[in-house]
Amino acid sequence: MRLSLRFVLPLLLVLAGIAYALAPLVDRLTLRWFVRDIEIRSELIANAIHEPLLEQLAAGKKAKTSEFFNRILQDERLYAIGYCATPESPILASRTLPAEVSCGKLLKWKAAGEQLLSGVKGLLHVAVVPVSTDTAPEATADAAAAGTGTGTAKPTAEAGQLVLVHDMSFITRRSEETKRYLFYVFMALAAAVSLITVVVAQLSWRGWMAGMQALLRGEGLVRRPEVSPGSSLPGFKPIARDLQRLIKELESENRARDESQLTWSPDTLRTILHGELRGEDVIVVSNREPYIHQRRGEKVEVQRPASGLVTALEPIMRACSGTWIAHGSGSADQEVVDKHDRIAVPPENPAYQIRRVWLTPEEEAGYYYGFANEGLWPLCHIAHVRPIFRSGDWAQYVAVNRKFAQAVIKESKTRNPIVLVQDYHFALLPKMIRDELPDATIISFWHIPWPNPESFAICPWREEILAGMLGSSIMGFHTQFHCNNFVDTVDRFLEARVDRESFDVSFGSKMTAVRRYPISIEWPPEPALLQKSVPECRSDIRSRNDLPQEHKLGIGVDRLDYTKGILERFRSIERLLELNPAWIGRFTFVQIAAPTRSSIDEYQHHEAQVRALAARINARFDRRGPPPIVLKVEQHATPQVYEYFRAADLCFVSSLHDGMNLVAKEFVAARDDERGVLILSEFTGAARELPESLVVNPYDSDQCAAALHLALSMPDLEQRDRMRLMRGLVAEFNVFRWAGRMLLDAATKRRRSRLVVKPERAIR
Repeated sequence: MRLSLRFVLPLLLVLAGIAYALAPLVDRLTLRWFVRDIEIRSELIANAIHEPLLEQLAAGKKAKTSEFFNRILQDERLYAIGYCATPESPILASRTLPAEVSCGKLLKWKAAGEQLLSGVKGLLHVAVVPVSTDTAPEATADAAAAGTGTGTAKPTAEAGQLVLVHDMSFITRRSEETKRYLFYVFMALAAAVSLITVVVAQLSWRGWMAGMQALLRGEGLVRRPEVSPGSSLPGFKPIARDLQRLIKELESENRARDESQLTWSPDTLRTILHGELRGEDVIVVSNREPYIHQRRGEKVEVQRPASGLVTALEPIMRACSGTWIAHGSGSADQEVVDKHDRIAVPPENPAYQIRRVWLTPEEEAGYYYGFANEGLWPLCHIAHVRPIFRSGDWAQYVAVNRKFAQAVIKESKTRNPIVLVQDYHFALLPKMIRDELPDATIISFWHIPWPNPESFAICPWREEILAGMLGSSIMGFHTQFHCNNFVDTVDRFLEARVDRESFDVSFGSKMTAVRRYPISIEWPPEPALLQKSVPECRSDIRSRNDLPQEHKLGIGVDRLDYTKGILERFRSIERLLELNPAWIGRFTFVQIAAPTRSSIDEYQHHEAQVRALAARINARFDRRGPPPIVLKVEQHATPQVYEYFRAADLCFVSSLHDGMNLVAKEFVAARDDERGVLILSEFTGAARELPESLVVNPYDSDQCAAALHLALSMPDLEQRDRMRLMRGLVAEFNVFRWAGRMLLDAATKRRRSRLVVKPERAIR
């Protein structure tokens, strides 16, 4: 209504002003037109009474002439009539002749523009018409009748002046009526034009206004056509691309500004969820659960596994209060869940729920140990272990992915949940979810590296895996290098359209954005993890391992996996002691190696190799003092790990190929004393973010040995400078920022889900 008034009111005011300005002009034109009519009328009347008047004047009948004049005045418009024989003679007139009219003043009334006289009833018009007589009218008539043209008109003689006075009050009345009608016409015209304008504007701008309103709401410009592509407005065609490009630029600028101004924390995530994803349904899917219930005799113990994935996602779920779907692997997991296989966690302060999925031994063997960890894991890690692919394992992998998809569908409270699919165990899951919940926003994150197309080509089911992953709305990796590899692989093996500028992949009428999301850890760490002071940790750890208090200590924390480079790490320590014997008996490296996938032959073999190498090195450098290597093949709780981090002089991460490696960041987070040195493999994603560490090639034993020596002898001041820079980066780019970026992108994706992928599709 307000928009209509904006059209109507100005138009009415303009037309009213025009009507008001035209009124005087109409008055003048009307007066001019009527004056001209009156002058013509005066001549007609004079011609009509010419002969009778001359006859009466010739007979000298003045009384009858006056009566004659009075009879003529029966015309309502003729006000008075008079006759002047000469300027000096008295005027012969009707009773109503104004006193201002006399024979001596006739010249005045003959002048152009002087015919108007103000009377009692209004304006009067005075017309002076000469009365003439022909001296020989017969001759003229005879010649004309003969048609000879030889007759000559005789001169005429003026007999006097006839004065005709007309009442012009009717002109005023007509003028007022004209102005009134003119006003009505303009108002009617204004109303008609306004109505037409409003209707046309509404028809023309309805789509534009809807689009702009959607833009202001963050929904985009052009809504998805419900019937056919032609149902959208063609008027958007010239500007749709430009506007969408502008939106992307503004979103990027806003995100950059927001990220630079935000202190990322659980509260920040909650703010994003409430502001961008209010009331949204958030679901995390992973193989590993964040809390495991194990039976120990009569008691049930709750374990929190030492997993980078759990470390990254668990604080996010605390902030989001969603549902975490995972494999229930604990011996007491089934005992503690409700009838819907759910349990609220954390136990001390429940903030979200775990939905456990049960797998048979055959499913676990084929899906997890088989295809996922004997196939995809070595395939994606360039660690020189041959992948093994079995059709039976693939069948179990498909079945388990489908089982998890059904769990997601069942746990979804809406038709468009936000689903965060984690890691290589669920490559097929995004497409399965998409098939059942087409409006879902699916963010898949691949926590391990993605190989180049040549390496991935050996997988027998490469097309199926890629198609499954492209069911995601967003496909995330740790580094841009992995994004590049994935896009190259898709381009090589699928009939998909790849936009290498925006890193968007169009496949099967769906668009997948391939993005880099470097994962990190919680910041600040939980206060309980830092409660014990660094001097206390140094003292207790050395006493616990029978080491002197001034003994140099190194730490490594890994799963017992061949990709972690533990063998290469031990060989580097051996090389250090070879090149620098002074460190024998003065330096010990504690390796915490959590057992993993022990049912797989390759892992069994690897564990045996690690144990044997550690024993050999210790035997070689036995000087009846502390051993060079202390190997702890056992699970350690997070507080214990942090105690070792705070007690160590250095941390050595020698992964042969790793997506990110959060151990490096956990070591940095643990060192609030700003001491300690991080030695980091160049084949980790963390090496791109922590250049202040000593970056090494783990295959180069000499280089690694030199780095160990440098770390052990590094001055405190240099340690502080390096650690400050690394702690600043981990603090700024923490796990909440990682999650926040994905959730912000999810919010943007959900707004753009209302858009046509390509504007021309909607406007053809």
